[in-house]
Amino acid sequence: MNNTDLTRFKDTGTLYLSAPEAAELVRRLGLPHCLAHMAEHIRTDFLRWADFDKSARTAAHSKDGVIELMPVADDHRYSFKYVNGHPGNTRLGLSTVKAFVVVAVVDTGAPLFLSELTLTTALRTAAMSALAAQTLARPESRVMALIGNGAQSEFQALAFQHLVGITTLRVFDVDPAASAKLVANLQGSGLHITVCQNTAEAASGADIVTTVTADKTMALILTPDMIEPGMHLNAVGGDCPGKTELHGDILDAAKVFVEYEPQSRVEGEIQHKPADFAVNELWRVLRGERAGRDSAEQVTVFDSVGFALEDFSALRFMMDSAVRLGMGERMALIPQLSDPKNLFGSLNLVTPAALRQQSNCIAA
Repeated sequence: MNNTDLTRFKDTGTLYLSAPEAAELVRRLGLPHCLAHMAEHIRTDFLRWADFDKSARTAAHSKDGVIELMPVADDHRYSFKYVNGHPGNTRLGLSTVKAFVVVAVVDTGAPLFLSELTLTTALRTAAMSALAAQTLARPESRVMALIGNGAQSEFQALAFQHLVGITTLRVFDVDPAASAKLVANLQGSGLHITVCQNTAEAASGADIVTTVTADKTMALILTPDMIEPGMHLNAVGGDCPGKTELHGDILDAAKVFVEYEPQSRVEGEIQHKPADFAVNELWRVLRGERAGRDSAEQVTVFDSVGFALEDFSALRFMMDSAVRLGMGERMALIPQLSDPKNLFGSLNLVTPAALRQQSNCIAA
């Protein structure tokens, strides 16, 4: 048991990190610092893969989107994330993805940390993408095509710049305003950015192609004619049943890597492949149990759907950073009782007779 965690909870309650404070934390530490440390936390936790109680996320699908719960735990801490994905939300002035998380002590169930996870999800998704590319892409990769220029795109671009060495972006989105937004947000980043007229133009000459589109559909964002020898494909947008981005023939010709195979079989690019279609879990490559890229000419695919362990890793960084910086608000999320068996006493009701008197007044 982690006694420090339990003592902290008993003394001060649950630490709450709001969305504005999470943004301030990232500003104070710097985005490159946060991305690099999240990626390292993910690497560290993937290396101890067997220590975690893992499961595929639970999803509630509707015609407009999906709401999901993502749990994971080791011997000390448990976390679950609430997250949605509603592509039509932007027409209502809402984010496509919104998320929050709870971290608890395993031995007691005491909730240590309640936090926004919308911003943090974008950071950890980008950090995970960069970690996979560090492992699978050609080391000399410098040009990336970025297909889909919505809310996740800048994070992906900067993670690949700072952690992988990308210097040039070739971007495309069906909404020109999204590409213009990306260019404006990355002004001064040092990245050389070209806005392209279509996906094929963006992919041409790229070392890495990142797809991060939002529509919930079996799309063909990338087709075999766009793929060049040695490319690494970072397929991020296909992350739920009925939502993919790659033509199936691309997968057949590539070496495919996933996070957690049971979840990826349902939600990832491989969802329309037979059960015996060969994939490689990335943690095995990080541990040296499996090979990554076999040759400079081989096409590799990271079929990323987002896995709960990545959130766990990102939250370790966010929680520890918040405590170190003195950020967040302590809150009584659950009752703090002098007598743990006397929950009723927390109502501060005097006597049963007083209760009856209150009921009579209400009835009158």
